[in-house]
Amino acid sequence: MMKKEVHSVVAALERGDTMLYPTDTIWGIGCDATNAAAVEKIYVIKERDHSKSMLILCRDLEMVERYVGPVDESVLDLLCASERPTTVIMPVRHKLLAANLVAADGTVGVRIPHMDFCQRVLDLFGRPVVSTSANLSGHPSPATYADIDAELMSRVDYCVQPEYEQKTVGQSSRIVKVLSDGSVFVIRD
Repeated sequence: MMKKEVHSVVAALERGDTMLYPTDTIWGIGCDATNAAAVEKIYVIKERDHSKSMLILCRDLEMVERYVGPVDESVLDLLCASERPTTVIMPVRHKLLAANLVAADGTVGVRIPHMDFCQRVLDLFGRPVVSTSANLSGHPSPATYADIDAELMSRVDYCVQPEYEQKTVGQSSRIVKVLSDGSVFVIRD
């Protein structure tokens, strides 16, 4: 059953569609992180200002390094081994991500999810996926599928079945930023 859903999600991503899906934190809206037109659709769906960046999910460190750039030693554990879902804001050194996804300061938030469903999608798709909370800009983030606004749900192209939210923790990730000197600054704990 999950295999079929993963294939449906990947087909939607390859078409440039937006999707509503469970992550290891909360429900998110996503798309192909390399497709600028799909990223733009998410800004419109969320009624979100372009100055507010979105994060990406990557399968593993290899995907992070291919699409974003080298990972500083100081954040390896935060990105790869942390028990708590952690988003690391880091400089983008490659030009493979959609330009409208990269923040004005040249960074992007990156997380490696520890959720089987997300890992399967990322593995089959082979590219990073945008992940931003499934809410209209300024509204509360949905902890569960039942919390998602019906209006927002009607705006996305594809919706993952709610049964896959089983590993969702219902709380946003910790966010840390890698500073130019390599030190780490906690933005949200």
